Amino acid sequence: MEKQAVLRMEHIMKIYSNGVVANEDVSLDLEEGEIHALLGENGAGKSTLMKVLFGIESPDEGKILLNGVETVIKSPQDAITKGIGMVHQHFMLVSSLTVAENIILGVAPVKNIFLIDKKRAIQEAEAIARKYNFNIDVTARVEEIPVGVKQKVEILKALYRGAKILILDEPTAVLTPQETNELFVQLEKLKENGHTVIFISHKLDEIKKICNRATIMRNGKSMGTYSVADMSTDDMSRLMVGRQVLLKFDKKPVNRKETLMKVRDLTVHNSQGVQKVDHLSFDLKGGEILGIAGVEGNGQSELVDVITGLNKNYHGSVQIRDVDIRKKNIKEIRNMNLAHIPEDRMKSGCAGTLNILENLFSNQYDRKEFSGKLFLKSKKMQQKAQDWIKEYLVKCNSYKQHVGMLSGGNIQKVIVAREFSTGPDIIVANQPTRGIDVGASEFIRKRLLEFRDSGCAVILISADLNEVLSLSDRLAVMYKGQFSSVFTEVEKVQEELLGQYMLGIKKDERLEGAMYE
Repeated sequence: MEKQAVLRMEHIMKIYSNGVVANEDVSLDLEEGEIHALLGENGAGKSTLMKVLFGIESPDEGKILLNGVETVIKSPQDAITKGIGMVHQHFMLVSSLTVAENIILGVAPVKNIFLIDKKRAIQEAEAIARKYNFNIDVTARVEEIPVGVKQKVEILKALYRGAKILILDEPTAVLTPQETNELFVQLEKLKENGHTVIFISHKLDEIKKICNRATIMRNGKSMGTYSVADMSTDDMSRLMVGRQVLLKFDKKPVNRKETLMKVRDLTVHNSQGVQKVDHLSFDLKGGEILGIAGVEGNGQSELVDVITGLNKNYHGSVQIRDVDIRKKNIKEIRNMNLAHIPEDRMKSGCAGTLNILENLFSNQYDRKEFSGKLFLKSKKMQQKAQDWIKEYLVKCNSYKQHVGMLSGGNIQKVIVAREFSTGPDIIVANQPTRGIDVGASEFIRKRLLEFRDSGCAVILISADLNEVLSLSDRLAVMYKGQFSSVFTEVEKVQEELLGQYMLGIKKDERLEGAMYE
């Protein structure tokens, strides 16, 4: 028996004011009680299509039918009223409030016009958590709960507001394998209860595991809707990118060279005085990739801030080629041939209101090659910018285009082009492929391996376990500011075991040899 289509988006057209055709005659149909994957490269039009569905954008052409009835979705609030919920990749929770307070925020049960009924709010939050088998302490403050639980709170928020169609944007990006499996069990429960889920992800193996059908987009158009069971991950990536994509890499044997960085007894506290890095020590050699895995918030960001010069408030020492960097400013550290791909590309990786050329040269405008006695060598910079745009496959109108107008994957390529073009000896890559498509990810990963093979030392911090397992020569797991384990035979490591170290279920007591190898 054919399932009923709960939602149809027919012939959607969306053209932005700058002339970019984000959606061109795109159609999408959702069946009741299915998990439907939405796939495509960054800039393929997925986000715009979901913004149209969630009322953030209005389509220029096309229509939306909800349970067979044509409807206009005017705003996110209107979408919620119509039973459409969205869980964004970056959580929208109030950290200082409890789980229950976040779930009922804006639609709280009240005693009277002035007072929220807190007791009833807790009861209702507990009731909806029980209904969907979400084992959560609703009285806990959000700032105290793990990332995986925050993901569940976001889903419960949408369900509490009556969502029957749930849009999940990169829901497993920061989850361990165990947390991902838990989420999938709960998504299956939602499906059994008649909910429909739109699952946006770049992790094709997860699409195969959890999704029923997939709609694949490329360059603003739909490449069709397919049964996931009938497709391989290679089929998916080929439809997304238009060519064969390497999902696994043939790595050359590691050829370690001299030690380029030494970290000794590093201890870092955050602005609230909480210890985030706990007496951490390790060496980094040229010609190797040291991968660091871990649930977010276990000290990875604080470690990166210290070794790139962003934070001087720490105990212990960091040396690059036996030179202590404590008294070096950021530019001086960069001039020691260190490149940094930041975790948050929009917050600290680029200047969105500046154009591509200005972003590309923000760290090297004063090099003799580009700077004269009085003026910058603009023609040389323009030519170089065009060369890098071509080399790094940046999709844009020209180097004059504002970086903020590019897709996430193309912004990341601009940042990578800027950092890699300096000829670094040390690369600190923090989430280098987060939220970007398989094509852009393949390109960046291949470049990291090329640098490693040429003798560069790479620190790779990533929540993508496939990434750290396929690229790392040594793999450390960070838990509560320490390394809970270090693997030197990375190819033998199972994701499930890695997850146990990430969650603190397991810990190796003796790591010194592996960290000073």
